Amino acid sequence: MSSTKIWTHKGTFLLAAVGSAVGLGNLWRFPYLTGENGGGAFILVYALTIAVVGIPILIAETLLGRASRKSPIMGMKYLTESHGTSRHWQVIGWMGASAAFIILSFYSVIAGWAIHYTWLMFSGQLSGASADVISASFGELLASPNQLLLYHTLFMLASALIVGMGIHKGIENGLRFMMPALFIILMIVLAYGVMTGDAVAAIKFLFTFNLNDLSLEGWLQAMGQSFFTLSLGMGAIMAYGAYMSKEASLTRTAISIALVDTAIALIAGIAIFSLVFGAGMDAGQGPGLMFVTLPIAFADLPGGALLGGVFFILVIGAALTSAISLVEPVAAFLVERFGFSRPLATSIMAGLCWLLGLLTVFSFNLWSEGTWTHQLFGRSPFEILEFLTNIMMPLGGLLIALFAGWALSREEVLNEMDTNDRWFHTWQFLVRFIAPTAVAFVFLRTLPQVEGYLIPALGAALITAAFTAGRTFATRQNKV
Repeated sequence: MSSTKIWTHKGTFLLAAVGSAVGLGNLWRFPYLTGENGGGAFILVYALTIAVVGIPILIAETLLGRASRKSPIMGMKYLTESHGTSRHWQVIGWMGASAAFIILSFYSVIAGWAIHYTWLMFSGQLSGASADVISASFGELLASPNQLLLYHTLFMLASALIVGMGIHKGIENGLRFMMPALFIILMIVLAYGVMTGDAVAAIKFLFTFNLNDLSLEGWLQAMGQSFFTLSLGMGAIMAYGAYMSKEASLTRTAISIALVDTAIALIAGIAIFSLVFGAGMDAGQGPGLMFVTLPIAFADLPGGALLGGVFFILVIGAALTSAISLVEPVAAFLVERFGFSRPLATSIMAGLCWLLGLLTVFSFNLWSEGTWTHQLFGRSPFEILEFLTNIMMPLGGLLIALFAGWALSREEVLNEMDTNDRWFHTWQFLVRFIAPTAVAFVFLRTLPQVEGYLIPALGAALITAAFTAGRTFATRQNKV
Protein backbone atom coordinates (compact mmCIF):
# COMPACT_ATOMS: atom_id res chain seq x y z
CA MET A 1 0.00 0.00 0.00
CA SER A 2 1.35 3.41 -0.92
CA SER A 3 2.14 6.06 1.66
CA THR A 4 -0.88 8.07 0.51
CA LYS A 5 -3.05 5.36 2.08
CA ILE A 6 -1.41 5.44 5.52
CA TRP A 7 -2.54 7.79 8.28
CA THR A 8 -0.24 10.83 8.30
CA HIS A 9 0.46 10.43 12.03
CA LYS A 10 0.63 7.27 14.14
CA GLY A 11 -1.92 8.70 16.57
CA THR A 12 -4.52 9.28 13.87
CA PHE A 13 -5.76 5.68 14.03
CA LEU A 14 -6.41 6.24 17.74
CA LEU A 15 -8.44 9.35 16.89
CA ALA A 16 -10.29 7.54 14.11
CA ALA A 17 -11.10 4.47 16.20
CA VAL A 18 -12.18 6.58 19.18
CA GLY A 19 -14.30 8.67 16.82
CA SER A 20 -15.90 5.49 15.53
CA ALA A 21 -16.51 4.19 19.05
CA VAL A 22 -17.74 7.45 20.58
CA GLY A 23 -21.23 8.11 19.32
CA LEU A 24 -24.85 7.61 20.31
CA GLY A 25 -23.76 4.44 22.10
CA ASN A 26 -21.85 6.54 24.67
CA LEU A 27 -24.14 9.54 24.94
CA TRP A 28 -27.51 7.81 24.57
CA ARG A 29 -27.43 4.01 24.87
CA PHE A 30 -24.86 3.68 27.68
CA PRO A 31 -26.57 6.13 30.08
CA TYR A 32 -30.07 4.74 29.62
CA LEU A 33 -28.92 1.10 29.93
CA THR A 34 -26.99 2.05 33.08
CA GLY A 35 -30.12 3.73 34.44
CA GLU A 36 -32.27 0.70 33.70
CA ASN A 37 -29.82 -1.79 35.25
CA GLY A 38 -28.83 -0.43 38.63
CA GLY A 39 -25.91 1.87 37.83
CA GLY A 40 -22.55 0.72 39.21
CA ALA A 41 -23.14 -3.03 38.89
CA PHE A 42 -23.86 -2.61 35.18
CA ILE A 43 -20.67 -0.55 34.74
CA LEU A 44 -18.57 -3.16 36.57
CA VAL A 45 -19.66 -5.97 34.24
CA TYR A 46 -19.27 -3.61 31.27
CA ALA A 47 -15.66 -2.75 32.23
CA LEU A 48 -14.67 -6.38 32.86
CA THR A 49 -16.07 -7.44 29.49
CA ILE A 50 -14.22 -4.60 27.76
CA ALA A 51 -10.99 -5.97 29.23
CA VAL A 52 -11.37 -9.68 28.44
CA VAL A 53 -13.56 -9.55 25.31
CA GLY A 54 -13.52 -6.10 23.72
CA ILE A 55 -9.80 -5.38 23.72
CA PRO A 56 -8.70 -8.82 22.40
CA ILE A 57 -11.20 -8.66 19.51
CA LEU A 58 -10.30 -5.01 18.84
CA ILE A 59 -6.66 -6.06 18.48
CA ALA A 60 -7.70 -8.96 16.24
CA GLU A 61 -9.83 -6.84 13.91
CA THR A 62 -7.18 -4.12 13.64
CA LEU A 63 -4.56 -6.79 12.97
CA LEU A 64 -6.58 -8.22 10.08
CA GLY A 65 -6.95 -4.76 8.55
CA ARG A 66 -3.27 -3.88 8.84
CA ALA A 67 -2.13 -7.31 7.64
CA SER A 68 -4.20 -7.02 4.45
CA ARG A 69 -3.94 -3.25 3.79
CA LYS A 70 -7.33 -3.47 2.05
CA SER A 71 -11.02 -2.85 2.68
CA PRO A 72 -12.74 -5.53 4.83
CA ILE A 73 -14.22 -7.39 1.84
CA MET A 74 -11.09 -7.37 -0.30
CA GLY A 75 -8.90 -7.80 2.76
CA MET A 76 -10.56 -11.04 3.84
CA LYS A 77 -10.35 -12.30 0.25
CA TYR A 78 -6.60 -11.65 0.31
CA LEU A 79 -6.10 -13.23 3.76
CA THR A 80 -8.06 -16.40 3.02
CA GLU A 81 -6.19 -16.93 -0.24
CA SER A 82 -2.77 -16.18 1.22
CA HIS A 83 -3.35 -18.49 4.20
CA GLY A 84 -4.93 -21.34 2.26
CA THR A 85 -8.13 -21.31 4.30
CA SER A 86 -11.68 -21.85 3.08
CA ARG A 87 -13.01 -18.93 1.06
CA HIS A 88 -16.17 -19.14 3.17
CA TRP A 89 -14.29 -17.09 5.77
CA GLN A 90 -14.56 -14.16 3.39
CA VAL A 91 -18.04 -13.78 4.87
CA ILE A 92 -16.34 -11.82 7.67
CA GLY A 93 -15.67 -8.92 5.29
CA TRP A 94 -19.09 -9.06 3.66
CA MET A 95 -20.85 -9.28 7.00
CA GLY A 96 -18.93 -6.33 8.42
CA ALA A 97 -19.58 -4.11 5.40
CA SER A 98 -23.26 -5.12 5.31
CA ALA A 99 -23.66 -4.39 9.01
CA ALA A 100 -22.08 -0.95 8.55
CA PHE A 101 -24.41 -0.22 5.63
CA ILE A 102 -27.57 -1.23 7.52
CA ILE A 103 -26.56 0.47 10.77
CA LEU A 104 -25.81 3.76 9.03
CA SER A 105 -29.24 3.71 7.38
CA PHE A 106 -31.06 3.94 10.72
CA TYR A 107 -28.24 5.61 12.68
CA SER A 108 -28.58 8.60 10.36
CA VAL A 109 -32.29 8.93 11.16
CA ILE A 110 -31.78 8.75 14.93
CA ALA A 111 -28.82 11.15 14.79
CA GLY A 112 -31.12 13.53 12.91
CA TRP A 113 -33.24 13.85 16.04
CA ALA A 114 -30.32 15.70 17.64
CA ILE A 115 -30.42 18.28 14.82
CA HIS A 116 -34.07 18.92 15.66
CA TYR A 117 -33.37 19.30 19.38
CA THR A 118 -30.41 21.59 18.77
CA TRP A 119 -32.80 24.00 17.03
CA LEU A 120 -35.47 23.65 19.72
CA MET A 121 -32.94 24.39 22.46
CA PHE A 122 -31.20 27.37 20.87
CA SER A 123 -34.52 28.90 19.79
CA GLY A 124 -35.82 28.69 23.35
CA GLN A 125 -38.95 26.79 22.37
CA LEU A 126 -38.53 24.37 25.28
CA SER A 127 -37.57 26.93 27.94
CA GLY A 128 -39.90 26.52 30.91
CA ALA A 129 -42.00 23.96 29.05
CA SER A 130 -43.81 21.31 31.08
CA ALA A 131 -42.93 17.62 30.94
CA ASP A 132 -46.13 16.92 29.01
CA VAL A 133 -45.30 19.54 26.38
CA ILE A 134 -41.74 18.22 25.89
CA SER A 135 -42.92 14.61 25.68
CA ALA A 136 -45.56 15.63 23.14
CA SER A 137 -42.88 17.49 21.14
CA PHE A 138 -40.88 14.29 20.74
CA GLY A 139 -43.99 12.43 19.67
CA GLU A 140 -44.74 15.11 17.07
CA LEU A 141 -41.21 14.75 15.66
CA LEU A 142 -41.57 11.00 15.22
CA ALA A 143 -45.02 11.43 13.67
CA SER A 144 -43.66 13.75 10.96
CA PRO A 145 -42.05 11.84 8.06
CA ASN A 146 -41.14 15.14 6.37
CA GLN A 147 -39.09 16.36 9.33
CA LEU A 148 -37.37 13.02 9.84
CA LEU A 149 -36.58 12.83 6.13
CA LEU A 150 -35.05 16.33 6.16
CA TYR A 151 -32.77 15.60 9.12
CA HIS A 152 -31.86 12.16 7.75
CA THR A 153 -30.85 13.79 4.45
CA LEU A 154 -28.77 16.52 6.09
CA PHE A 155 -26.89 14.08 8.29
CA MET A 156 -26.19 11.65 5.45
CA LEU A 157 -24.92 14.46 3.21
CA ALA A 158 -22.52 15.66 5.93
CA SER A 159 -21.15 12.13 6.43
CA ALA A 160 -20.70 11.56 2.70
CA LEU A 161 -19.01 14.92 2.20
CA ILE A 162 -16.30 14.17 4.77
CA VAL A 163 -15.55 10.65 3.48
CA GLY A 164 -15.75 11.75 -0.16
CA MET A 165 -12.93 14.24 0.39
CA GLY A 166 -10.52 11.36 0.99
CA ILE A 167 -8.55 9.73 3.78
CA HIS A 168 -6.34 12.72 4.57
CA LYS A 169 -8.32 15.80 3.52
CA GLY A 170 -11.65 14.41 4.66
CA ILE A 171 -11.52 11.80 7.40
CA GLU A 172 -8.17 12.65 8.98
CA ASN A 173 -8.54 16.44 8.99
CA GLY A 174 -12.16 16.17 10.07
CA LEU A 175 -11.30 13.99 13.05
CA ARG A 176 -8.43 16.25 14.12
CA PHE A 177 -10.92 19.09 14.46
CA MET A 178 -14.03 17.26 15.68
CA MET A 179 -12.58 15.01 18.39
CA PRO A 180 -10.86 17.77 20.45
CA ALA A 181 -13.91 20.01 19.95
CA LEU A 182 -16.25 17.26 21.17
CA PHE A 183 -14.11 16.68 24.27
CA ILE A 184 -14.16 20.40 25.10
CA ILE A 185 -17.95 20.54 24.70
CA LEU A 186 -18.35 17.43 26.87
CA MET A 187 -16.29 19.04 29.63
CA ILE A 188 -18.43 22.20 29.42
CA VAL A 189 -21.61 20.11 29.78
CA LEU A 190 -20.01 18.20 32.68
CA ALA A 191 -19.10 21.45 34.46
CA TYR A 192 -22.65 22.73 33.93
CA GLY A 193 -24.12 19.48 35.26
CA VAL A 194 -21.91 19.58 38.38
CA MET A 195 -22.74 23.24 39.10
CA THR A 196 -26.48 23.15 38.49
CA GLY A 197 -27.37 19.49 39.10
CA ASP A 198 -26.70 16.82 41.71
CA ALA A 199 -23.27 15.40 40.88
CA VAL A 200 -22.97 13.60 44.24
CA ALA A 201 -26.09 11.55 43.51
CA ALA A 202 -24.86 10.85 39.97
CA ILE A 203 -21.45 9.61 41.13
CA LYS A 204 -23.04 7.48 43.88
CA PHE A 205 -25.43 5.99 41.33
CA LEU A 206 -22.69 5.18 38.81
CA PHE A 207 -20.05 3.87 41.20
CA THR A 208 -21.98 1.93 43.83
CA PHE A 209 -21.38 -1.68 42.88
CA ASN A 210 -24.15 -4.02 44.06
CA LEU A 211 -24.33 -7.05 41.80
CA ASN A 212 -27.64 -8.05 43.40
CA ASP A 213 -29.19 -5.11 41.53
CA LEU A 214 -28.23 -6.61 38.18
CA SER A 215 -30.45 -9.25 36.58
CA LEU A 216 -29.23 -11.88 34.12
CA GLU A 217 -30.67 -9.75 31.32
CA GLY A 218 -28.71 -6.80 32.69
CA TRP A 219 -25.49 -8.85 32.65
CA LEU A 220 -26.06 -9.73 29.01
CA GLN A 221 -26.87 -6.11 28.12
CA ALA A 222 -23.67 -4.94 29.83
CA MET A 223 -21.66 -7.51 27.87
CA GLY A 224 -23.40 -6.55 24.64
CA GLN A 225 -22.84 -2.82 25.21
CA SER A 226 -19.13 -3.35 25.93
CA PHE A 227 -18.84 -5.17 22.62
CA PHE A 228 -20.89 -2.77 20.50
CA THR A 229 -19.34 0.42 21.90
CA LEU A 230 -15.96 -0.38 20.32
CA SER A 231 -17.52 -0.67 16.82
CA LEU A 232 -16.48 -4.31 16.53
CA GLY A 233 -17.87 -6.56 13.81
CA MET A 234 -19.02 -3.77 11.50
CA GLY A 235 -15.94 -3.41 9.30
CA ALA A 236 -14.99 0.07 10.51
CA ILE A 237 -12.02 -0.95 12.66
CA MET A 238 -10.72 -3.29 9.95
CA ALA A 239 -11.05 -0.52 7.35
CA TYR A 240 -9.26 2.02 9.54
CA GLY A 241 -6.64 -0.58 10.53
CA ALA A 242 -5.67 -0.90 6.86
CA TYR A 243 -4.33 2.69 7.05
CA MET A 244 -2.48 2.14 10.35
CA SER A 245 1.26 2.68 10.49
CA LYS A 246 3.42 -0.41 10.99
CA GLU A 247 5.22 1.36 13.85
CA ALA A 248 2.06 1.89 15.90
CA SER A 249 1.51 -0.66 18.67
CA LEU A 250 -1.69 -2.68 18.28
CA THR A 251 -1.92 -3.48 21.99
CA ARG A 252 -1.24 -0.01 23.36
CA THR A 253 -3.55 1.55 20.80
CA ALA A 254 -6.39 -0.90 21.57
CA ILE A 255 -6.07 -0.33 25.33
CA SER A 256 -6.01 3.45 24.77
CA ILE A 257 -9.15 3.26 22.61
CA ALA A 258 -10.98 1.24 25.26
CA LEU A 259 -9.89 3.57 28.08
CA VAL A 260 -10.82 6.77 26.23
CA ASP A 261 -14.14 5.34 25.06
CA THR A 262 -15.05 4.19 28.59
CA ALA A 263 -13.91 7.48 30.13
CA ILE A 264 -16.09 9.47 27.74
CA ALA A 265 -19.08 7.23 28.49
CA LEU A 266 -18.57 7.73 32.24
CA ILE A 267 -18.09 11.50 31.92
CA ALA A 268 -21.25 11.68 29.83
CA GLY A 269 -23.03 9.55 32.45
CA ILE A 270 -21.99 11.88 35.28
CA ALA A 271 -23.06 14.95 33.31
CA ILE A 272 -26.40 13.46 32.26
CA PHE A 273 -27.36 11.95 35.62
CA SER A 274 -26.30 15.11 37.47
CA LEU A 275 -28.90 16.96 35.43
CA VAL A 276 -31.50 14.21 35.80
CA PHE A 277 -31.13 13.90 39.57
CA GLY A 278 -30.83 17.68 39.94
CA ALA A 279 -34.25 18.00 38.31
CA GLY A 280 -35.66 15.34 40.64
CA MET A 281 -36.27 12.84 37.85
CA ASP A 282 -35.96 9.06 37.61
CA ALA A 283 -32.77 7.62 36.08
CA GLY A 284 -34.53 4.57 34.65
CA GLN A 285 -36.32 6.35 31.82
CA GLY A 286 -35.10 3.99 29.10
CA PRO A 287 -34.47 5.08 25.49
CA GLY A 288 -36.29 8.38 26.09
CA LEU A 289 -33.57 9.52 28.51
CA MET A 290 -31.81 11.80 26.00
CA PHE A 291 -34.71 13.08 23.92
CA VAL A 292 -37.38 13.45 26.61
CA THR A 293 -35.87 13.37 30.11
CA LEU A 294 -32.84 15.59 29.42
CA PRO A 295 -34.80 18.33 27.60
CA ILE A 296 -37.16 18.44 30.61
CA ALA A 297 -34.16 18.83 32.91
CA PHE A 298 -32.63 21.56 30.73
CA ALA A 299 -35.97 23.41 30.63
CA ASP A 300 -35.99 23.75 34.44
CA LEU A 301 -32.37 24.78 34.92
CA PRO A 302 -30.80 28.27 34.60
CA GLY A 303 -29.24 28.77 31.18
CA GLY A 304 -30.61 25.38 30.20
CA ALA A 305 -31.67 26.40 26.69
CA LEU A 306 -28.13 27.47 25.75
CA LEU A 307 -26.37 24.51 27.35
CA GLY A 308 -29.01 22.15 25.98
CA GLY A 309 -28.20 23.36 22.48
CA VAL A 310 -24.48 22.91 23.14
CA PHE A 311 -25.14 19.37 24.40
CA PHE A 312 -27.02 18.37 21.27
CA ILE A 313 -24.21 19.79 19.11
CA LEU A 314 -22.02 17.33 21.02
CA VAL A 315 -24.46 14.53 20.13
CA ILE A 316 -24.43 15.49 16.44
CA GLY A 317 -20.63 15.63 16.32
CA ALA A 318 -20.20 12.30 18.10
CA ALA A 319 -22.74 10.68 15.79
CA LEU A 320 -20.95 12.14 12.77
CA THR A 321 -17.54 10.70 13.74
CA SER A 322 -19.18 7.28 14.03
CA ALA A 323 -21.10 7.67 10.78
CA ILE A 324 -18.03 8.39 8.66
CA SER A 325 -16.49 5.15 9.94
CA LEU A 326 -19.61 3.32 8.73
CA VAL A 327 -19.34 4.82 5.25
CA GLU A 328 -15.68 3.85 4.83
CA PRO A 329 -15.88 -0.01 4.58
CA VAL A 330 -18.26 0.01 1.60
CA ALA A 331 -16.79 3.11 -0.06
CA ALA A 332 -13.26 1.65 0.14
CA PHE A 333 -14.51 -1.62 -1.38
CA LEU A 334 -16.08 0.18 -4.34
CA VAL A 335 -12.82 2.06 -4.94
CA GLU A 336 -10.67 -1.11 -4.80
CA ARG A 337 -12.99 -3.52 -6.61
CA PHE A 338 -14.42 -1.33 -9.38
CA GLY A 339 -11.88 1.49 -9.64
CA PHE A 340 -14.43 4.19 -8.81
CA SER A 341 -13.18 7.55 -7.65
CA ARG A 342 -13.66 8.12 -3.94
CA PRO A 343 -16.35 10.83 -4.41
CA LEU A 344 -18.33 8.53 -6.73
CA ALA A 345 -17.95 5.49 -4.43
CA THR A 346 -19.03 7.54 -1.42
CA SER A 347 -22.01 8.98 -3.32
CA ILE A 348 -23.19 5.49 -4.30
CA MET A 349 -22.82 4.20 -0.74
CA ALA A 350 -24.55 7.21 0.83
CA GLY A 351 -27.32 7.28 -1.78
CA LEU A 352 -28.25 3.64 -1.33
CA CYS A 353 -27.98 3.97 2.44
CA TRP A 354 -30.26 7.02 2.34
CA LEU A 355 -32.85 4.99 0.43
CA LEU A 356 -32.70 2.17 2.99
CA GLY A 357 -33.06 4.77 5.72
CA LEU A 358 -36.53 5.60 4.42
CA LEU A 359 -37.70 2.34 6.02
CA THR A 360 -36.67 3.71 9.41
CA VAL A 361 -38.20 7.13 8.73
CA PHE A 362 -41.59 5.58 7.99
CA SER A 363 -41.33 3.09 10.85
CA PHE A 364 -42.15 5.83 13.35
CA ASN A 365 -45.25 7.12 11.58
CA LEU A 366 -46.74 5.65 8.39
CA TRP A 367 -45.63 2.10 9.29
CA SER A 368 -45.82 2.37 13.08
CA GLU A 369 -47.45 -0.13 15.42
CA GLY A 370 -50.88 -1.24 14.25
CA THR A 371 -50.16 -0.75 10.56
CA TRP A 372 -49.75 -3.47 7.92
CA THR A 373 -46.02 -3.95 8.52
CA HIS A 374 -46.61 -4.98 12.12
CA GLN A 375 -49.45 -7.25 11.08
CA LEU A 376 -47.26 -8.86 8.40
CA PHE A 377 -43.88 -9.10 10.15
CA GLY A 378 -44.74 -8.59 13.82
CA ARG A 379 -42.42 -5.57 14.01
CA SER A 380 -41.58 -2.37 12.16
CA PRO A 381 -38.94 -2.22 9.38
CA PHE A 382 -36.63 -0.34 11.77
CA GLU A 383 -36.93 -3.12 14.35
CA ILE A 384 -36.19 -5.71 11.66
CA LEU A 385 -33.06 -3.84 10.52
CA GLU A 386 -31.89 -3.41 14.12
CA PHE A 387 -32.49 -7.11 14.78
CA LEU A 388 -30.42 -8.08 11.74
CA THR A 389 -27.44 -5.99 12.88
CA ASN A 390 -27.76 -7.35 16.42
CA ILE A 391 -27.11 -10.75 14.86
CA MET A 392 -24.47 -9.70 12.33
CA MET A 393 -22.22 -7.72 14.68
CA PRO A 394 -21.61 -10.33 17.40
CA LEU A 395 -21.44 -13.11 14.81
CA GLY A 396 -18.88 -11.09 12.85
CA GLY A 397 -16.89 -10.46 16.01
CA LEU A 398 -16.97 -14.16 16.84
CA LEU A 399 -15.63 -15.08 13.41
CA ILE A 400 -12.94 -12.37 13.57
CA ALA A 401 -11.72 -13.76 16.90
CA LEU A 402 -11.61 -17.32 15.58
CA PHE A 403 -9.89 -16.40 12.33
CA ALA A 404 -7.24 -14.22 13.98
CA GLY A 405 -6.75 -16.66 16.84
CA TRP A 406 -6.48 -19.86 14.80
CA ALA A 407 -5.75 -19.08 11.14
CA LEU A 408 -2.86 -16.65 11.57
CA SER A 409 0.52 -18.10 12.45
CA ARG A 410 2.34 -17.29 15.67
CA GLU A 411 5.12 -15.53 13.76
CA GLU A 412 2.68 -13.38 11.78
CA VAL A 413 0.78 -12.28 14.88
CA LEU A 414 3.99 -11.54 16.81
CA ASN A 415 5.25 -9.52 13.84
CA GLU A 416 2.08 -7.43 13.74
CA MET A 417 1.67 -7.08 17.52
CA ASP A 418 5.38 -6.53 18.21
CA THR A 419 5.01 -7.92 21.72
CA ASN A 420 6.47 -10.54 24.09
CA ASP A 421 5.50 -14.21 24.37
CA ARG A 422 3.61 -13.73 27.65
CA TRP A 423 1.16 -11.17 26.26
CA PHE A 424 0.89 -13.07 22.97
CA HIS A 425 -0.19 -16.26 24.77
CA THR A 426 -2.61 -14.29 26.98
CA TRP A 427 -4.17 -12.60 23.95
CA GLN A 428 -4.31 -15.89 22.04
CA PHE A 429 -6.11 -17.63 24.93
CA LEU A 430 -8.62 -14.79 25.25
CA VAL A 431 -9.29 -14.51 21.52
CA ARG A 432 -9.49 -18.28 20.97
CA PHE A 433 -11.63 -19.28 23.95
CA ILE A 434 -12.91 -16.55 26.30
CA ALA A 435 -14.02 -13.94 23.74
CA PRO A 436 -15.82 -16.41 21.44
CA THR A 437 -17.66 -17.93 24.41
CA ALA A 438 -18.84 -14.55 25.70
CA VAL A 439 -19.81 -13.27 22.25
CA ALA A 440 -21.68 -16.49 21.49
CA PHE A 441 -23.99 -15.94 24.44
CA VAL A 442 -24.52 -12.27 23.57
CA PHE A 443 -25.36 -13.44 20.06
CA LEU A 444 -27.85 -16.02 21.32
CA ARG A 445 -29.53 -13.35 23.45
CA THR A 446 -30.67 -11.62 20.25
CA LEU A 447 -32.68 -14.66 19.14
CA PRO A 448 -36.16 -14.40 20.66
CA GLN A 449 -36.96 -18.04 20.02
CA VAL A 450 -34.00 -19.18 22.13
CA GLU A 451 -35.32 -19.56 25.66
CA GLY A 452 -34.78 -21.63 28.79
CA TYR A 453 -32.74 -24.75 28.34
CA LEU A 454 -32.16 -24.05 24.64
CA ILE A 455 -29.68 -21.25 25.44
CA PRO A 456 -26.96 -23.42 27.05
CA ALA A 457 -27.59 -26.23 24.54
CA LEU A 458 -27.25 -24.00 21.47
CA GLY A 459 -24.43 -22.07 23.10
CA ALA A 460 -22.46 -25.26 23.70
CA ALA A 461 -23.10 -26.41 20.12
CA LEU A 462 -21.98 -23.08 18.64
CA ILE A 463 -18.85 -22.92 20.79
CA THR A 464 -17.96 -26.57 20.01
CA ALA A 465 -18.32 -25.89 16.29
CA ALA A 466 -16.14 -22.79 16.62
CA PHE A 467 -13.36 -24.61 18.42
CA THR A 468 -13.53 -27.47 15.91
CA ALA A 469 -12.98 -24.91 13.15
CA GLY A 470 -10.09 -23.53 15.17
CA ARG A 471 -8.40 -26.91 15.49
CA THR A 472 -8.82 -27.40 11.76
CA PHE A 473 -7.01 -24.12 11.19
CA ALA A 474 -4.23 -25.13 13.56
CA THR A 475 -3.76 -28.51 11.87
CA ARG A 476 -3.58 -26.90 8.46
CA GLN A 477 -1.02 -24.36 9.65
CA ASN A 478 1.18 -27.09 11.11
CA LYS A 479 1.09 -29.01 7.84
CA VAL A 480 2.10 -25.91 5.95
